[in-house]
Amino acid sequence: MMSDLSQHINIGKELERKLMDVGITTFAELKNTGSEQAFLRLRAADPGACLNMLCALDGAIAGIRWHDLPAIRKAELKEFHQMLQKS
Repeated sequence: MMSDLSQHINIGKELERKLMDVGITTFAELKNTGSEQAFLRLRAADPGACLNMLCALDGAIAGIRWHDLPAIRKAELKEFHQMLQKS
C-alpha cells in the first residue's frame, strides 16, 4: 500500500510502518485522527511508545520539527503521556 506519511517532517520509514500497522495509512488520516489518538493506537500495539513519538506526531501535523513545538504544547503532550503511564 502506498503511503505519503514519510514525506512529512518527523515521520521516518519506521514510524510510517508503525502508523500503517495501526490503520493510519495517509497523512490526511493522521491529521484527522490527531496526535493523541494516533499515539493511543501506537501505544496499544507497542506499550513502549515514548513521549518523543507523541511529539513527533504532533509536530508532523503542525508541519514543524517536534523540537520546535511551543513550550505550552510540549507541556500538554508531556502531561498526556504521564497520564497514560499512570493508567
